[in-house]
Amino acid sequence: MQRKIPISRLEQDCGFSNGYIRKLKEGKFPSDRLLIISEYLGLPLTYLTTGMESKEEPQLNPRDEKDIKEILSSTEQLLKQDGLMFDGQPASPEAIDSILSAMQIGMEMAKKKNKEKYTPKKYKKD
Repeated sequence: MQRKIPISRLEQDCGFSNGYIRKLKEGKFPSDRLLIISEYLGLPLTYLTTGMESKEEPQLNPRDEKDIKEILSSTEQLLKQDGLMFDGQPASPEAIDSILSAMQIGMEMAKKKNKEKYTPKKYKKD
């Protein structure tokens, strides 16, 4: 799968600083940034992380999305309570948003993986 987009344009369109993609090549993969890149390129997140094309990825249904939203909502309430520290300082709103974004991506990936693994063959679309 190839897209002929200059790296500088990708960085600019995604709101990244110059040279940010090079840092990704060094093995630093913030999940929220990978999601932005996958959406921009229209590629599955698994393709960006593994480099392999996979069969059609299971999709989340409205119930799955509702479950994730409820968990994130209750977690956000916990994270916004006074006393949460991050690196010895009170957690900033940006740090809380980053935590919630990473949690959302992780939960979405886990739900999709479980659908792939535990859906009986008779219900899978070929």
